[in-house]
Amino acid sequence: MRIRLFVLRFLVSITPMVLLTPCGRAQSLTGLEREERQVMLKSIFDDMRKDYYDPTFHGLDWEAMFAEAKGKIAKATSKAEANLQIAAFLEPLNDSHTLFIPPQHAVREDYGWQYQMIGDTCYVTRVRPGSDAEAKGLKPGDTVLTINGFTPARESLKKIEYVLQVLDPQTGLRLELRDQSGKIRRVDVVAKQRETPSILGRTDLDNHELQIERERSVDQQRWNYEELGDQLMILKLPSFYQTGLTVNEIIEKARKHSALVIDLRSNSGGAETTLQALLGGMFEHDVKIADKQQRSKTTSLIAKGTHNKAFTGKLIVLVDSDSMSAAEMFARVVQIEKRGTIIGDVTSGSVMSARYHPHHWGPKCRKVLRSCDIGS
Repeated sequence: MRIRLFVLRFLVSITPMVLLTPCGRAQSLTGLEREERQVMLKSIFDDMRKDYYDPTFHGLDWEAMFAEAKGKIAKATSKAEANLQIAAFLEPLNDSHTLFIPPQHAVREDYGWQYQMIGDTCYVTRVRPGSDAEAKGLKPGDTVLTINGFTPARESLKKIEYVLQVLDPQTGLRLELRDQSGKIRRVDVVAKQRETPSILGRTDLDNHELQIERERSVDQQRWNYEELGDQLMILKLPSFYQTGLTVNEIIEKARKHSALVIDLRSNSGGAETTLQALLGGMFEHDVKIADKQQRSKTTSLIAKGTHNKAFTGKLIVLVDSDSMSAAEMFARVVQIEKRGTIIGDVTSGSVMSARYHPHHWGPKCRKVLRSCDIGS
């Protein structure tokens, strides 16, 4: 495991697909917005030079890369293009946890359907009732052949999502699908747009809606469990950010059962401390999770065993292609230590930790830096 800076990650080859799509939302670039993007680029450049775990940047010419990106932003004709150039700046580092998060858009796109890699094939997994996707005939089980002309694959799908959800959200997507009978069809799916929650200038009703959204977000991260007699407990973890019960409370409940299924499918990772605590609850003795490579040192990341308070019954861990970061590390330690059975797909391959560097610009050009554990 490597400790890396959470700033940016992007694959250059996706850029033409985004900039040329007919469904994109045009965003002209004002002089002030161009200047803001240059400030963002410089902040990323400085943060990385100060904190990136490899001061040699894998042998890359960091100064030359910065100068090239600065020149491209100077010639950019839209906010989307400028954002993409900032993102492309760090592509050669090839880090799963290094992501540029630009200022949020005024509206948010809801495409009304979800997709996932299963094996080496991308499938539609959910379609929201009442969405344009449902009206256009999308069904779970359809194979996604292309998204805006780009073929999804394991190494590219998360990058496509990054572009469509973060860098340059689209008002619609042009899809090529194959249904379960083998018929291939092309459809344009229109996104539902809604205003992005904001604090400034909101009415009481707006703030109430914002609070509801926050509560919904917390609820989506909540750990859920089901106890089936004395034989089995099933624990669903959407992430390693804890809400509700503590790890100790979960382990105490699990110890009352002969078997425990931990569902880490679509788990996006999370806090390192939670990973250590949950793994420690599965072992009576200490176990090594990984070597933690940092800028100035390498240390061992250890899960402290909980001795006679550990769950010692049968353990089954479920994973899929969207199991990331801490979820992958949990499953891998269980596998290496022969503590339980791992069932599912090949996981994401996003195994590292990171620090989050938020920057705020305003009348006083305040710059705020804080550290935290972060998932994929």
